[in-house]
Amino acid sequence: MPELPEVETVRRTLSELVIGKKVKSVEIRWPNIIRRPSDVRQFADLLSGETIRQIGRRGKFLLLCFDDEVLVSHLRMEGRYRLDPEEVPVDPYTHVLFHFTDGTALRYRDVRKFGTMHLFRKGEEWNSLPLKRLGPEPFSPEFTVKALALACQSTKRAIKSLLLDQSAVVGLGNIYVDETLFRARIHPLTPADELTNYKITALRQAIIATLSEAVELGGSSVRTFVNSQGHMGLFQQKLQVYGREGLPCVRCGNPIEKIKVGGRGTHFCPNCQKRRKK
Repeated sequence: MPELPEVETVRRTLSELVIGKKVKSVEIRWPNIIRRPSDVRQFADLLSGETIRQIGRRGKFLLLCFDDEVLVSHLRMEGRYRLDPEEVPVDPYTHVLFHFTDGTALRYRDVRKFGTMHLFRKGEEWNSLPLKRLGPEPFSPEFTVKALALACQSTKRAIKSLLLDQSAVVGLGNIYVDETLFRARIHPLTPADELTNYKITALRQAIIATLSEAVELGGSSVRTFVNSQGHMGLFQQKLQVYGREGLPCVRCGNPIEKIKVGGRGTHFCPNCQKRRKK
């Protein structure tokens, strides 16, 4: 599933491609992707005649900002946006097409059909799901040591589970949580409320550093991710624990282990990320 670095990369590439384009019509080939409004014809009608003014991001959600409407898009496992001339044939995995007045079309392709689209009147997106319950952005002034400490102190869940649920901070998924916890030297099963202030400070720094590096490298193309211009990310070349089960730790040489945390495959070094005993 695309995480913050991948969605930010899509945001940046889409911004270069579609800002200023005016929608002539919207074609919906798989209605289940449209979650709001429930009437897909209304969805298409509201966007017809609208011009894309900005491409934003909130956590793992992409925000296509039009004159009066905001489209909140979640790519889930396989969702992709691509800009093509109208004459390019449409493949069977393309489910939503935004036809522009200049003869191009922004096409949403999703092999597994897990992606979602919510359309809001501009400004209303912040007060409704799926955005209203999200935690702070990792690069924002709101993501302080104090804010992270409060989130950790509020739960006995494993720190990996907390970081995955998007309430303490947004944008982290399985890959970047594993990489972040390795960087901070924190065992993924550590109860969040047992982290010391020192470890919480290290964790915050590791979150920012890991995501910053991944954004700079265009995200991770571990499976199928490419950006809106068809380019792969490069951060997978920097992975230190994720996907390295049985290989030597880059720090100490001990084999990387893999366990399940909250049902998610989790990679860590048992030597560098020792479980703290109470």
